[in-house]
Amino acid sequence: MTLKEQVELVRSALADKKAVDVKTYDVRGVSGLADAFVVATGTAAPHLKGLVAGVQRAMKEKGVDSYRTSGDPQSGWIVVDYVDVVLHVFSPEARAYYALEKLWADAKPI
Repeated sequence: MTLKEQVELVRSALADKKAVDVKTYDVRGVSGLADAFVVATGTAAPHLKGLVAGVQRAMKEKGVDSYRTSGDPQSGWIVVDYVDVVLHVFSPEARAYYALEKLWADAKPI
């Protein structure tokens, strides 16, 4: 899958599960960790878990497995690494606290 296809699939899966405030960034040249970051907010711990499960299911159906998943719904932040695309799912409080978008101010929104 191309980078664009992966990002669109992640965004679609998040939309299906009613993610809030989904943002995507092209971080090539800004970060050496991935080519794109997707940031989304869930309303509560079970919602975070459902968002991640929905994305993982959609990606797996297309033959893309995550390299690593870290975090816990109770912590308010879950990271799913697909190598080219990294998904960050936050609670509203954790997203405001960590403000990752500020780190990628030079990244181009997708």
